[in-house]
Amino acid sequence: MGRGRAKAKQTKVARDLKYRTHETDFGALAKELHGEEHHPTSDVEPDEDEWADYADPRRRAD
Repeated sequence: MGRGRAKAKQTKVARDLKYRTHETDFGALAKELHGEEHHPTSDVEPDEDEWADYADPRRRAD
């Protein structure tokens, strides 16, 4: 994509963000910004690595 097309796309997105009305959930935003703790329940055991299935068995982390 050339510079002209990229700039046109950026302009389109900027206009869309500027003129579209958004319903903002300020309560959720405040929680996210203040870092309130949210701990979803996890099915993974603490000593079980969820990415272990993707690891290369020939390499070891010593």
